[in-house]
Amino acid sequence: MFSPYYAWARRRAVPRGAADPHDHCALNVALYGETRRWAMTERGRAALRRDASSLAIGPSGLAWDGTTLTITIDETTVPVPSRLRGTVRVRPAALTGASFALDDAGLHLWRPIAPCAAVEVDLARPELAWRGHGYLDSNRGETPLESAFVSWDWSRAALTDGAAVLYHAIRRGAAGATDERALALRFDRGGGVTPFEAPHRIALPDTLWRVPRETRADTPDAMTVTETFEDSPFYARSLLTGTLLGEPVAAVHESLSLDRFAAPWVQAMLPFRMPRRR
Repeated sequence: MFSPYYAWARRRAVPRGAADPHDHCALNVALYGETRRWAMTERGRAALRRDASSLAIGPSGLAWDGTTLTITIDETTVPVPSRLRGTVRVRPAALTGASFALDDAGLHLWRPIAPCAAVEVDLARPELAWRGHGYLDSNRGETPLESAFVSWDWSRAALTDGAAVLYHAIRRGAAGATDERALALRFDRGGGVTPFEAPHRIALPDTLWRVPRETRADTPDAMTVTETFEDSPFYARSLLTGTLLGEPVAAVHESLSLDRFAAPWVQAMLPFRMPRRR
């Protein structure tokens, strides 16, 4: 999605944009807190192996057995090299079959595969274990993100009986015009989804890189940024706390600026966080 090598390949391809996405694959692992680690090594088609129930990218992989998604991690961190090795297991409470178009043409689809899931993290390097709740989704697009969107904000909050997801995308239109796409969805533990009216819009503080952030909450002052996990020139991941749908919640929040992502100076910086191994 954010590969600078794929962006360069699309620009060089004939016809323009006809690069092979299978030649630009990576498993992204980010650890926060006291043990901060980051790994996102891109590999080519020769390192990709997949079938109906498994996906392997180099030494790492994912396998689905019908009840559990097992993620096997064997990566090298950047910018300081160290091993990142272990297993993550994701056990969905239920699977949803719903997909949502983020653009009018239906070229960009978002699917909340498992809005409610139990997650087990067992890492050998660094030595770390964690149990809690989590989330699994997917994005699929037929055009580059930066050509379809200006920016978006997304968040997921656990509720007593499920989870709530908020999506707000500013889409790029013809002749520089823009329009917006907003989703407010409530998921139960059986996989059912119910739209709800998006509550108050809240402008959150910009990041240190001046990436704008916003969200929704029950009242105009009912959500705050508790911690910023990831602060980059074009992307931020944060922890929000507040009130949504009448419940006190902690929400993982993401902000993405595609104008920033497409800027040449940002593209030149990305290889330092995303090396490529041939």
